[in-house]
This record gives sequence, structure tokens and C-alpha cells, in this order.
Amino acid sequence: MTNNMQEDTKFKKVDDSRILISELMLPSNSNFNGKIHGGYILNLMDQIAFACASKHSKTYCVTASVDTVDFLNPIEIGELVTMKASINYVGNTSMVVGIRVEAENIRTGEIKHCNSSYFTMVAKDQAGNSVEVPGLIITDKHEIRRFLKCLKRTEMKHLRHEEFEKRNFSPHDYLHILEAYKVKVML
Repeated sequence: MTNNMQEDTKFKKVDDSRILISELMLPSNSNFNGKIHGGYILNLMDQIAFACASKHSKTYCVTASVDTVDFLNPIEIGELVTMKASINYVGNTSMVVGIRVEAENIRTGEIKHCNSSYFTMVAKDQAGNSVEVPGLIITDKHEIRRFLKCLKRTEMKHLRHEEFEKRNFSPHDYLHILEAYKVKVML
């Protein structure tokens, strides 16, 4: 095998691990308000994130974190929910799986965007140790944008952690900000 062919096996295209699932929403998955329970949708999202990450890494994967879960529109009983997942970013042993959730009214054909979320998955071996994942081949501007957005989310998470978890954190430095909110500080 040539070096070029060996190098190519260390990288995968986004399309190589893209996953799409659809499921009809049943009354057994509804909450007390007659809408599909958010926890049920999160469970499906975790499953598709696992499938996508495992397909990319060719190994077992675990969920490390979930970022930005905003329920934009309710999902009704009888709607067809479609989830689309792709690898948006890879690190050494981790991958960020982007998931888009849409619901379709099967009578009218109307489709609504219900949620987009980002699951960080870590590849594991049989002993539970983290293992290296293949790199990512990005082939269009949307994939570049998704990768860069992951970098920015990671950077912002680190900055937020540094600012609020440092040993010399002083709440007094932030009290003026809290004045604009519905909060009473009683130190």
C-alpha cells in the first residue's frame, strides 16, 4: 500500500458517516400537554449521535457532553420526525455530531425545524480507554462553517470556564451586571 493510500484511510468524508432516521410519533411518547416529550426526543438524538460517531470511528462511543439544546417548535402526535446527523468536528479522540430535528405533518407535508444540537462523543476501546479517531475531510463551505463553529464553541466554553472557575473569582466584580436582572443578591 502506498503512503498516499495509507494517509487517506486516516481521514473520512463527512458523508461517509452521515445518518438519517425517521420515526412516526406515537401517543405513548407524549407528555401531559399532548406534545411529544422532550426527553424522548433527547433519547433519539443520543442514539443517532452514537450511531454517527461509531460509524466514523469504527468503535464504541460515549456521550461526553451535549451543547445547545433549544426546543424551537413542539412535535405533535402523528408527525413524522426526521433526524439528520453528521460529524462536524474531530479532535484526537472526540467528535462533535451535529443533529438537526425536523417534524413533518404527514397530511399537509408541512415541515418544521424543531431542534439543532451538538453532541460531543468520545471513542472508546474494549477496556474503556479513549482511542484516536480518523480525521475529517471537509468538501464544501457548509462543512467548513460547521467545523469552525465547533472551534468557536470550544473556545467560548474555555473562556467561560477560565473566567468563572478561577481561584480569585470575586462576585463583587459582577454585581453591577446583575442589577439589570430579576435577582436579589444578599451576600
